Amino acid sequence: MYLGQEFQLANWAIIHFTENNGMAFGMEFGGMAGKIALTVFRICFVLGFAWYMKKLVQENADRFYIICLSMIIAGASGNIIDSIFYGKLFGGSDFQVAQFLPSGGGYAPFLQGKVVDMFYFPIFQGNFPEWFPIWSGEEFIFFRPVFNVADASISVGVILMLIFQKRFFSEHEKEVDDDGSYAPITTTKEINKED
Repeated sequence: MYLGQEFQLANWAIIHFTENNGMAFGMEFGGMAGKIALTVFRICFVLGFAWYMKKLVQENADRFYIICLSMIIAGASGNIIDSIFYGKLFGGSDFQVAQFLPSGGGYAPFLQGKVVDMFYFPIFQGNFPEWFPIWSGEEFIFFRPVFNVADASISVGVILMLIFQKRFFSEHEKEVDDDGSYAPITTTKEINKED
């Protein structure tokens, strides 16, 4: 596909080819240096999360929590792969179909590729009412951002973690036993449950 090309699947579902040079919603900072810094930050983030997840698996943590973290790591990894390799493997897609492994090389050097986004779901649109502050009378489209599978994976993982945060993060306080290991402190709530 060429940049901006789209296929209508339904009134509310469109495959729309676009390339994101920055972060979520196309935000950018710092030009080329900012792009490299963003990619390096993403790599460090994924490595840190992977280390944390390995630790959780060893401690037999909540499996659903591990699944949510896995979704975030998988999505971030997908976007990293695009950032690192896509620019080296494909030619530019402005006004033409992007070529795989073009003879002159890709459109961007290592760590500076763009992330491909393709899903666009303008479920409904209208205008803000005249009395609405700031955006009075302006056009409103829900859901405006174009995204990819990796973005969806990150979003679903984060949303599930927010919904189930009490389940994931309400660990009991711990006290140290004589042998140096940690043991959960029994709370009044737990004592009442046992009665």
